[in-house]
Amino acid sequence: MREIVLDTETTGFDPKTGDRIVEIGAVELMGHVATGNTYHQYINPERGMPADAFEVHGLGDEFLRDKPKFAAVGQAFLDFVGDSKMIIHNAAFDMKFLNFELGKMGLRQLPWEQAVDTLAIARKKFPGSPSSLDALCRRFGIDNSSRTLHGALLDSEILAEVYLELIGGKQPDFGLSTRAEPKAGDDTSEWSARPRATPLPSRLSEKENAAHAEFVSKLGGDVLWLKT
Repeated sequence: MREIVLDTETTGFDPKTGDRIVEIGAVELMGHVATGNTYHQYINPERGMPADAFEVHGLGDEFLRDKPKFAAVGQAFLDFVGDSKMIIHNAAFDMKFLNFELGKMGLRQLPWEQAVDTLAIARKKFPGSPSSLDALCRRFGIDNSSRTLHGALLDSEILAEVYLELIGGKQPDFGLSTRAEPKAGDDTSEWSARPRATPLPSRLSEKENAAHAEFVSKLGGDVLWLKT
């Protein structure tokens, strides 16, 4: 199951009064596990940055001046998202901005049912408790110390961790803490993992392998890696 954890930064609160998107960040999950595949784009809003918005995300006019306009990146964003569920904190806010921008380009709108709102999940799960991203990080013990300013990609990465906790932890589909009693007719034979017919190729680059070998060579002849 592919999911996209997504966040945007904007110049304000309402695209109908002239506010625009200035940053999109998104993280891909497969089966609730981050794949390392991300989408990140700064966007020229074609307008000045209000002081109160700058204080939130720190993206100013000079920095955004040479960035592409949404019209140049909208299709690539749609291609990345596809028809996957979008995990968004306060989805109504981001969706109205994204669909406003996509509508201006004449591109397809993102249907509301494609979005999963983690703010709504948190409010239902913890009624009466603070449900901001920072508050949820504190509740779940997630390190967000690098979040001195809002940033779309960083917030998406943090939200991915929060989302997995909200739905039951990093392995929500596995009952690891209890063992079900077998029922009549169940197959009670033990399952065990089998080796792959074809081993997966290494994801390490030659540079990373060389760096590891150099590190190990400095540890002496009794290190674990030399015993395999």
